[in-house]
Amino acid sequence: MKNIQYLLALHSIDGLGSVRLKAILDNFKDPKLGWEANGDELRKIGIPRNTIEILIETRRNFNPEKYMEDIQKSGIKWITIYDESYPKLLKEIYDPPVILYYRGNLDCLNKKCLAVVGTRKMTGYGKAVCEQFVKSLVAFHITIVSGLARGIDSKAHETAVFNQGQTVAVLGGGLNKIYPPENISLAKSIIESLGALISEFPPDYPSLPGNFPSRNRIISGLSLGVLVVEAAEDSGSLITARFALEQGRDVFAIPGPVTSIYQKDRSN
Repeated sequence: MKNIQYLLALHSIDGLGSVRLKAILDNFKDPKLGWEANGDELRKIGIPRNTIEILIETRRNFNPEKYMEDIQKSGIKWITIYDESYPKLLKEIYDPPVILYYRGNLDCLNKKCLAVVGTRKMTGYGKAVCEQFVKSLVAFHITIVSGLARGIDSKAHETAVFNQGQTVAVLGGGLNKIYPPENISLAKSIIESLGALISEFPPDYPSLPGNFPSRNRIISGLSLGVLVVEAAEDSGSLITARFALEQGRDVFAIPGPVTSIYQKDRSN
Protein backbone atom coordinates (compact mmCIF):
# COMPACT_ATOMS: atom_id res chain seq x y z
CA MET A 1 0.00 0.00 0.00
CA LYS A 2 1.31 3.45 -0.89
CA ASN A 3 1.50 6.27 1.65
CA ILE A 4 1.81 3.82 4.53
CA GLN A 5 2.95 6.68 6.78
CA TYR A 6 -0.56 8.12 6.59
CA LEU A 7 -2.13 4.78 7.46
CA LEU A 8 0.12 4.59 10.54
CA ALA A 9 -0.83 8.16 11.42
CA LEU A 10 -4.55 7.41 11.12
CA HIS A 11 -4.10 4.31 13.24
CA SER A 12 -2.60 6.43 16.01
CA ILE A 13 -5.86 8.36 16.47
CA ASP A 14 -7.99 7.33 19.46
CA GLY A 15 -11.39 6.16 18.24
CA LEU A 16 -10.20 4.84 14.88
CA GLY A 17 -10.39 1.13 15.54
CA SER A 18 -10.15 -1.47 12.80
CA VAL A 19 -13.77 -1.12 11.60
CA ARG A 20 -13.64 2.68 11.25
CA LEU A 21 -10.14 2.63 9.82
CA LYS A 22 -11.25 0.08 7.24
CA ALA A 23 -14.21 2.32 6.37
CA ILE A 24 -11.84 5.22 5.71
CA LEU A 25 -9.59 3.10 3.53
CA ASP A 26 -12.50 1.59 1.60
CA ASN A 27 -13.92 5.05 0.91
CA PHE A 28 -10.78 7.07 0.13
CA LYS A 29 -8.58 4.22 -1.21
CA ASP A 30 -5.44 6.23 -0.39
CA PRO A 31 -4.71 6.74 3.35
CA LYS A 32 -3.26 10.18 2.58
CA LEU A 33 -6.68 11.28 1.34
CA GLY A 34 -8.27 9.85 4.47
CA TRP A 35 -5.78 11.69 6.67
CA GLU A 36 -6.51 14.98 4.88
CA ALA A 37 -10.31 14.55 4.65
CA ASN A 38 -12.57 17.22 6.11
CA GLY A 39 -15.17 16.70 8.79
CA ASP A 40 -18.14 16.41 6.43
CA GLU A 41 -16.42 13.72 4.35
CA LEU A 42 -15.60 11.70 7.46
CA ARG A 43 -19.07 12.07 8.96
CA LYS A 44 -20.62 10.68 5.76
CA ILE A 45 -18.84 7.35 6.33
CA GLY A 46 -19.87 7.10 9.98
CA ILE A 47 -16.86 8.49 11.84
CA PRO A 48 -18.12 10.01 15.14
CA ARG A 49 -17.81 13.75 15.72
CA ASN A 50 -15.46 13.44 18.71
CA THR A 51 -13.07 11.20 16.74
CA ILE A 52 -13.09 13.65 13.84
CA GLU A 53 -12.23 16.46 16.26
CA ILE A 54 -9.30 14.46 17.65
CA LEU A 55 -8.05 13.76 14.12
CA ILE A 56 -8.29 17.37 12.98
CA GLU A 57 -6.57 18.65 16.13
CA THR A 58 -3.83 16.00 15.98
CA ARG A 59 -2.85 16.53 12.36
CA ARG A 60 -2.09 20.23 12.89
CA ASN A 61 1.27 19.39 14.47
CA PHE A 62 1.69 15.76 13.42
CA ASN A 63 4.28 14.67 10.88
CA PRO A 64 3.34 11.23 9.49
CA GLU A 65 6.77 10.74 7.90
CA LYS A 66 8.61 11.40 11.17
CA TYR A 67 6.14 9.20 13.06
CA MET A 68 6.89 6.29 10.73
CA GLU A 69 10.63 6.88 11.06
CA ASP A 70 10.39 6.89 14.86
CA ILE A 71 8.60 3.52 14.79
CA GLN A 72 11.28 2.10 12.52
CA LYS A 73 14.07 3.43 14.75
CA SER A 74 12.54 1.64 17.73
CA GLY A 75 12.92 -1.68 15.91
CA ILE A 76 9.19 -2.19 15.44
CA LYS A 77 7.88 -3.50 12.13
CA TRP A 78 4.32 -3.69 10.88
CA ILE A 79 2.14 -5.69 8.57
CA THR A 80 -1.23 -4.62 7.14
CA ILE A 81 -4.27 -6.61 6.21
CA TYR A 82 -3.52 -5.74 2.58
CA ASP A 83 -0.16 -7.57 2.65
CA GLU A 84 0.12 -11.12 1.31
CA SER A 85 2.07 -12.19 4.40
CA TYR A 86 -0.73 -11.18 6.78
CA PRO A 87 -1.65 -14.23 8.93
CA LYS A 88 -4.27 -16.15 6.96
CA LEU A 89 -6.21 -17.48 9.96
CA LEU A 90 -6.44 -14.03 11.52
CA LYS A 91 -7.72 -12.53 8.29
CA GLU A 92 -10.72 -14.90 8.46
CA ILE A 93 -12.13 -13.51 11.73
CA TYR A 94 -14.69 -10.77 12.13
CA ASP A 95 -12.94 -7.43 12.65
CA PRO A 96 -9.32 -8.45 11.94
CA PRO A 97 -6.75 -5.76 12.82
CA VAL A 98 -5.90 -3.50 9.89
CA ILE A 99 -2.34 -3.17 11.22
CA LEU A 100 -0.27 -5.53 13.34
CA TYR A 101 2.93 -4.18 14.88
CA TYR A 102 5.56 -6.74 15.71
CA ARG A 103 9.06 -7.45 16.91
CA GLY A 104 10.69 -10.76 16.10
CA ASN A 105 9.93 -13.49 13.60
CA LEU A 106 6.45 -13.65 12.08
CA ASP A 107 7.36 -16.82 10.16
CA CYS A 108 6.53 -18.85 13.27
CA LEU A 109 2.87 -18.09 12.53
CA ASN A 110 3.17 -20.14 9.35
CA LYS A 111 3.37 -23.24 11.53
CA LYS A 112 0.40 -24.73 13.32
CA CYS A 113 -0.43 -22.45 16.25
CA LEU A 114 -2.25 -23.24 19.48
CA ALA A 115 -3.25 -20.69 22.09
CA VAL A 116 -2.54 -21.60 25.72
CA VAL A 117 -4.28 -19.35 28.23
CA GLY A 118 -5.27 -19.37 31.87
CA THR A 119 -5.50 -17.60 35.17
CA ARG A 120 -3.08 -15.01 36.47
CA LYS A 121 -3.36 -16.72 39.88
CA MET A 122 -1.70 -19.96 38.83
CA THR A 123 -1.71 -22.92 41.23
CA GLY A 124 1.03 -25.53 41.52
CA TYR A 125 -1.18 -27.94 39.60
CA GLY A 126 -1.75 -25.39 36.83
CA LYS A 127 1.97 -24.73 36.56
CA ALA A 128 2.77 -28.45 36.30
CA VAL A 129 0.18 -29.29 33.64
CA CYS A 130 0.98 -26.15 31.64
CA GLU A 131 4.64 -27.14 31.52
CA GLN A 132 3.78 -30.72 30.58
CA PHE A 133 1.40 -29.82 27.76
CA VAL A 134 3.48 -26.99 26.28
CA LYS A 135 6.62 -29.14 26.32
CA SER A 136 4.76 -31.81 24.34
CA LEU A 137 3.24 -29.31 21.91
CA VAL A 138 6.54 -27.66 20.98
CA ALA A 139 8.05 -31.10 20.44
CA PHE A 140 5.58 -31.37 17.55
CA HIS A 141 6.70 -27.94 16.24
CA ILE A 142 3.51 -26.18 17.29
CA THR A 143 3.81 -22.45 17.93
CA ILE A 144 2.41 -21.43 21.31
CA VAL A 145 0.31 -18.25 21.32
CA SER A 146 -0.57 -16.45 24.54
CA GLY A 147 -0.93 -13.01 26.08
CA LEU A 148 2.23 -12.39 28.17
CA ALA A 149 0.06 -11.95 31.26
CA ARG A 150 1.09 -13.11 34.71
CA GLY A 151 0.39 -16.72 35.60
CA ILE A 152 -0.43 -19.35 32.98
CA ASP A 153 0.32 -17.08 29.99
CA SER A 154 3.85 -16.38 31.22
CA LYS A 155 4.43 -20.01 32.09
CA ALA A 156 3.33 -21.08 28.59
CA HIS A 157 5.79 -18.66 26.98
CA GLU A 158 8.61 -19.60 29.38
CA THR A 159 8.11 -23.32 28.82
CA ALA A 160 8.10 -22.93 25.05
CA VAL A 161 11.35 -20.93 25.15
CA PHE A 162 12.99 -23.34 27.61
CA ASN A 163 12.20 -26.28 25.34
CA GLN A 164 13.56 -24.57 22.20
CA GLY A 165 10.08 -23.93 20.86
CA GLN A 166 8.61 -20.83 19.29
CA THR A 167 5.98 -18.69 20.95
CA VAL A 168 4.02 -15.56 20.10
CA ALA A 169 2.94 -13.02 22.73
CA VAL A 170 -0.04 -10.84 21.83
CA LEU A 171 0.05 -7.67 23.92
CA GLY A 172 -2.79 -5.57 25.29
CA GLY A 173 -0.82 -2.38 24.69
CA GLY A 174 1.91 -0.99 22.47
CA LEU A 175 5.22 -2.78 21.94
CA ASN A 176 7.11 0.06 23.62
CA LYS A 177 4.98 -0.48 26.75
CA ILE A 178 5.56 -4.11 27.75
CA TYR A 179 3.06 -5.16 30.43
CA PRO A 180 3.50 -6.46 33.03
CA PRO A 181 6.94 -4.82 33.36
CA GLU A 182 8.44 -7.88 35.06
CA ASN A 183 7.99 -9.70 31.75
CA ILE A 184 10.35 -7.43 29.78
CA SER A 185 13.08 -10.08 30.11
CA LEU A 186 10.67 -12.81 28.98
CA ALA A 187 9.67 -10.68 25.98
CA LYS A 188 13.33 -10.44 24.95
CA SER A 189 13.71 -14.21 25.33
CA ILE A 190 10.72 -14.79 23.07
CA ILE A 191 12.32 -12.71 20.31
CA GLU A 192 15.73 -14.36 20.79
CA SER A 193 14.03 -17.76 20.41
CA LEU A 194 12.68 -16.78 16.97
CA GLY A 195 9.23 -16.04 18.32
CA ALA A 196 7.39 -12.72 18.11
CA LEU A 197 5.69 -9.98 20.07
CA ILE A 198 2.54 -8.69 18.39
CA SER A 199 0.12 -5.85 19.05
CA GLU A 200 -2.66 -4.10 17.19
CA PHE A 201 -2.10 -1.00 19.33
CA PRO A 202 0.23 1.86 18.35
CA PRO A 203 3.74 1.43 19.82
CA ASP A 204 3.35 3.82 22.77
CA TYR A 205 -0.26 2.96 23.61
CA PRO A 206 -0.70 1.98 27.29
CA SER A 207 -2.06 -1.39 28.45
CA LEU A 208 -5.55 -0.40 29.58
CA PRO A 209 -8.14 -2.84 31.00
CA GLY A 210 -10.46 -2.28 28.05
CA ASN A 211 -7.77 -3.41 25.60
CA PHE A 212 -7.64 -7.02 26.70
CA PRO A 213 -10.89 -8.41 25.23
CA SER A 214 -9.74 -6.97 21.88
CA ARG A 215 -6.33 -8.59 22.40
CA ASN A 216 -7.99 -11.93 23.18
CA ARG A 217 -9.74 -12.12 19.81
CA ILE A 218 -6.30 -11.95 18.17
CA ILE A 219 -4.90 -14.73 20.38
CA SER A 220 -7.68 -17.08 19.28
CA GLY A 221 -7.74 -15.71 15.73
CA LEU A 222 -4.09 -16.63 15.14
CA SER A 223 -4.62 -20.17 16.42
CA LEU A 224 -6.21 -23.41 15.30
CA GLY A 225 -7.55 -23.84 18.82
CA VAL A 226 -7.38 -22.62 22.40
CA LEU A 227 -6.21 -24.69 25.37
CA VAL A 228 -7.53 -23.40 28.71
CA VAL A 229 -5.34 -24.59 31.58
CA GLU A 230 -6.89 -22.90 34.63
CA ALA A 231 -9.52 -20.19 34.54
CA ALA A 232 -12.08 -18.61 36.83
CA GLU A 233 -15.63 -18.45 35.56
CA ASP A 234 -15.47 -14.73 34.73
CA SER A 235 -11.88 -14.68 33.48
CA GLY A 236 -10.35 -13.26 30.33
CA SER A 237 -9.30 -16.79 29.40
CA LEU A 238 -12.93 -17.79 28.98
CA ILE A 239 -13.48 -14.66 26.87
CA THR A 240 -10.70 -15.97 24.63
CA ALA A 241 -12.42 -19.35 24.53
CA ARG A 242 -15.71 -17.72 23.52
CA PHE A 243 -13.97 -15.81 20.75
CA ALA A 244 -12.47 -19.11 19.59
CA LEU A 245 -15.90 -20.74 19.38
CA GLU A 246 -17.29 -17.77 17.46
CA GLN A 247 -14.33 -17.98 15.08
CA GLY A 248 -14.86 -21.70 14.48
CA ARG A 249 -11.76 -22.75 16.41
CA ASP A 250 -11.42 -25.77 18.67
CA VAL A 251 -11.48 -25.22 22.43
CA PHE A 252 -9.78 -27.59 24.88
CA ALA A 253 -9.75 -27.52 28.67
CA ILE A 254 -7.48 -29.39 31.06
CA PRO A 255 -9.51 -31.01 33.85
CA GLY A 256 -8.64 -29.61 37.24
CA PRO A 257 -8.38 -31.41 40.59
CA VAL A 258 -11.70 -31.59 42.42
CA THR A 259 -10.27 -29.45 45.23
CA SER A 260 -9.30 -26.61 42.90
CA ILE A 261 -10.73 -23.14 43.47
CA TYR A 262 -11.48 -23.04 39.73
CA GLN A 263 -13.89 -25.99 39.91
CA LYS A 264 -17.45 -24.73 39.95
CA ASP A 265 -19.60 -26.08 42.77
CA ARG A 266 -22.32 -28.14 41.09
CA SER A 267 -23.67 -29.72 44.26
CA ASN A 268 -26.90 -27.78 43.86
